Amino acid sequence: MGMWIRSAGIVGAACALAVAAPVLAQKYPERNVRLIVPFPTGASQILGLLVSERLGAALGQPAVADFRPGAGGNLGAELAAKAPPDGHTLLLTSPSLTISPSLYKKLNYDTLRDFAPVSMLSTVPNVMVIHPSVPARSLMELVKLARAHPGKLSFGSGGIGSSNHLAGELFKSLGKLNILHVPYKGASIALTHILGGEAEMVIVTVPATIPFITSGRLRGLAVLVPERVPTLPQVPTTAESGMPELVVNTWYGLFAPAGVRPEIVQRLHAETAKFMQAPEVRKQLAASGLVPATSTPAEFAAFVRADLEKWARVIREANIRVE
Repeated sequence: MGMWIRSAGIVGAACALAVAAPVLAQKYPERNVRLIVPFPTGASQILGLLVSERLGAALGQPAVADFRPGAGGNLGAELAAKAPPDGHTLLLTSPSLTISPSLYKKLNYDTLRDFAPVSMLSTVPNVMVIHPSVPARSLMELVKLARAHPGKLSFGSGGIGSSNHLAGELFKSLGKLNILHVPYKGASIALTHILGGEAEMVIVTVPATIPFITSGRLRGLAVLVPERVPTLPQVPTTAESGMPELVVNTWYGLFAPAGVRPEIVQRLHAETAKFMQAPEVRKQLAASGLVPATSTPAEFAAFVRADLEKWARVIREANIRVE
């Protein structure tokens, strides 16, 4: 009888533990969710406000976008990395998380060790544009022109280590080209200078270029994504243009601090995937040039590892360093 009671007690305890995990998951979140966004403008701002509103409604607790600019996105990433891994602090960020580890000698976070990828959220396609005075009608014609006149052509960027700087360096590396880099204080400023003919080319997001391409003030040579972009149907992809490895898609994704319980990650992913595919959200994103791009946590983790390796190679070959 005593043995049976002890055995029943052990079984009962095991059952209680089995029930405890889902009960814990059901309690999440117990308070406000803080969504750290390292960039306060553009697509980051649009997504930060949209995701915080939708996620709060889905979770039943307010989710508040906390814009923390500084140090090229590293300030916000560091704050998220050091937050308690309970799912009440999240990070919505961009390629800075996969570029910075190779760009800076010292960071106060480790992209792979300190974060749990939840889901890709959205992407913004990039396009290479040139000033109409450049005698090139295609990407391969530009490559031939650059090879024939080494050091004579230049490309603008939003600054050393920016994503469009690295996209330009990737183009140079793939084409084995000698093209001068001209950094500006922001991609929009670089675009203005290309319009003025102060540099020959720039790689920027598609939405920023549409009015200039359609008016003929800039020539779109190729979109840096696998498929043509509906808003620029006349512009071929880099694969169609003979350079399939030149793929640079500006992405935005959701992360939690490492160590967060798997069931919280799964719930965040499920809720995010649901509202990011809602017709009204897709319409809102499309109006800003954003493309919904949800993924599973495992798929997003694999993407982050590949992106880290890609930019590490580009930064190493171009010998780029930011102090």
